[in-house]
Amino acid sequence: MQRPKPTAVLELLKPITWFAPMWAFACGVVSSGLPLSARWLFICAGVVLAGPLICATSQAVNDWYDRHVDAINEPNRPIPSGRIPGRWGFYIACLWTVLSLGLATALGQWVVYAAILGLILAWAYSAPPLRLKQNGWWGNSAVAICYEGLPWFTGAAVMAASLPDWRIVVLALLYSFGAHGIMTLNDFKSVEGDEQMGVLSLPVQLGVKKAVELACVVMAAPQFVVIGLLFSWSRPFHAMAVTALLAGQFALMVRLLKNPRQYASWYNATGTTLYVLGMLVSAFALRMAASATP
Repeated sequence: MQRPKPTAVLELLKPITWFAPMWAFACGVVSSGLPLSARWLFICAGVVLAGPLICATSQAVNDWYDRHVDAINEPNRPIPSGRIPGRWGFYIACLWTVLSLGLATALGQWVVYAAILGLILAWAYSAPPLRLKQNGWWGNSAVAICYEGLPWFTGAAVMAASLPDWRIVVLALLYSFGAHGIMTLNDFKSVEGDEQMGVLSLPVQLGVKKAVELACVVMAAPQFVVIGLLFSWSRPFHAMAVTALLAGQFALMVRLLKNPRQYASWYNATGTTLYVLGMLVSAFALRMAASATP
């Protein structure tokens, strides 16, 4: 049986998509407040779990179940082009799932729970019968949780070797909520195609104008909550830094709102950068709060 070349497998697993969960994992590590030197091997393993394994699994699953559509719209992708022959796309998705669970098992009980949830969402997003990607409310939620909340939780759980502090869980959930809006921005580039294929993205369901307004609200609202929490946790300088980053996002949203289809990718490269920097600032706030606790 013909086997795929390693370069085709790497393309299938889409390394460019690994950055977001790896960044969130790093935020979890920082927010734990624990010394990095004591767990450096676990940190490296966790980074691999978040990006090259679980995120890569989701990419393989997605491409396998989208192979018929990709054969029409993007025939040069690894599976429809034949560079990933036969059922190798499915086999790779299954193998990466098993590898993810194996590594998670070595990192502790709470990491296993997070990995199982992440893998369930990865498969449910693309695979029938659920195929969450068919609806923007559910699909975007699944991706947001997998890209931000679960990796953040995992990073903290790897460091603590236990259930992370409740404040870490709260921040991870808040930034996951905001990431739902970021996911919506990715749908503006394919409105016509989604309409033809029956994909109920939020721009299809609500219209472009309402969808971009909702995305901006969803991205901004949890950051206001984060700012309030940081003030209440006696971290005023971190709160002001997140406020400044949010103000920068508002300035960029002005252009986004004028023409979301033209500027969605631009905003993802600018406003989203400020968003994830705010994540890291918040993580350092918790780290300092932990070190200040007797």
